[in-house]
Amino acid sequence: MNKILLWSVTAALAGFLFGFDTVVISGADKQLQLLWHSSDMFHGIVVIGMALWGTVIGAFFGGIPTNKIGRKNTLIWIGVFYTISAIGSGLANDAWTFAFFRFIGGLGVGASTIAAPAYISEIAPAKDRGKLVGLYQFNIVFGILMAFLSNYLLNDIGENAWRWMIGIEAFPAAIYTIIAFTIPKSPRWLLTKFRNNEAIKVIHKINPDQDPEKLMLEIKDEMDNTVANENIFLKKYRFPLILAFCIAFFNQLSGINALLYYAPRIFEEAGLGQSTALLSSIGIGITNLVFTLVGVSLIDKLGRKVLMYIGSVGYIISLGLVSAAFYFNWGGLSVPVFLFLFIASHAIGQGAVIWVFISEIFPNHIRASGQAFGSSVHWILAAIIPSLIPMLFSKIGPSIVFLIFTLMMVLQLLFVMFLMPETKGITLETLSENLTNKNVNKNEIKETSTADIL
Repeated sequence: MNKILLWSVTAALAGFLFGFDTVVISGADKQLQLLWHSSDMFHGIVVIGMALWGTVIGAFFGGIPTNKIGRKNTLIWIGVFYTISAIGSGLANDAWTFAFFRFIGGLGVGASTIAAPAYISEIAPAKDRGKLVGLYQFNIVFGILMAFLSNYLLNDIGENAWRWMIGIEAFPAAIYTIIAFTIPKSPRWLLTKFRNNEAIKVIHKINPDQDPEKLMLEIKDEMDNTVANENIFLKKYRFPLILAFCIAFFNQLSGINALLYYAPRIFEEAGLGQSTALLSSIGIGITNLVFTLVGVSLIDKLGRKVLMYIGSVGYIISLGLVSAAFYFNWGGLSVPVFLFLFIASHAIGQGAVIWVFISEIFPNHIRASGQAFGSSVHWILAAIIPSLIPMLFSKIGPSIVFLIFTLMMVLQLLFVMFLMPETKGITLETLSENLTNKNVNKNEIKETSTADIL
């Protein structure tokens, strides 16, 4: 288990760079708009949004290298992309060059949401899979916190503070790229490529007392029920496809990325000064980290569905209060407090669950493609929504924006109640068998013994 934990942590560090890269722009947001005299639309769509569209492309096509060259090699290339992006965008002298290098970083972010959860889910025991894949989410929020803290500390170092804010990511990115070489390849990926001898060696590394033949037989049975060149859009995969779409759709319709990207701007809209707004952003990062730890520690005990119930109710309450605070001009610390509640709800619910859940619901041979679909839905919305925030705030106001997010979370609660199955403690192969059966009772997936299976 110690080896599995070490390898899981290493792969999950891609999440740290994901979180850092995604949020570090918030500290330079207004500086860059003033520096390049950008309109709200150009700033939102190009300066901020180009990284998001890179993430969409990375998510959409990330399943290809994850399947072809493997989870491990894809993770290494992700580190390379992060490093190039940080150096290039930190040295950029115009908006388009900056946007180009941020786009490269976005490719890494999108691909990491496929390769890292897939890798960890395929080496983890079923009983611990939730919290081990959850390490990826923990690293995302740890990266977010470090980005907020870094931005705060570098904010007053001079007119080129934004360059240091953006460029400092190159150091952890280079370190991650090097240590990614130390992890083994995924045994399940090796078996789907019929590289049985290599797979057996990795399985023995993971658990020397385990009989690899059992896992090999289960994967062979699964492969026997497939045909060559299958894709995720076949009728038998409709249900996991719907699940992946819904959880990704509602994740972004909560407004989470809009908040993370524009936290200082939102706090200034609520009447806080620039320095206080940046400090409040650190509070968001700390809240996110603490409650992500809570969610990750509970995901294999309470299950994915219970956490989604808790998160959905918390979303509705907190977003409703934020909307009311802006509408009635409550001022003071009311908006930060309500947004902290929102972040706590996200961290313990969607934040802890989304990447675990999407990595579980597809069969081994199409897992990367299924995750690419779910990640693409997530990131397309993550590109569209934050890109529109500056314009929406100026046109209809933050009160209406947060009211719309509130109503979408009511719909998420209905999704959890009537459609989402529980997946905790069930092997990937059993989940594959049940979720691709059109007659499955979506709330009662059969349990199986997991003592001797990865």
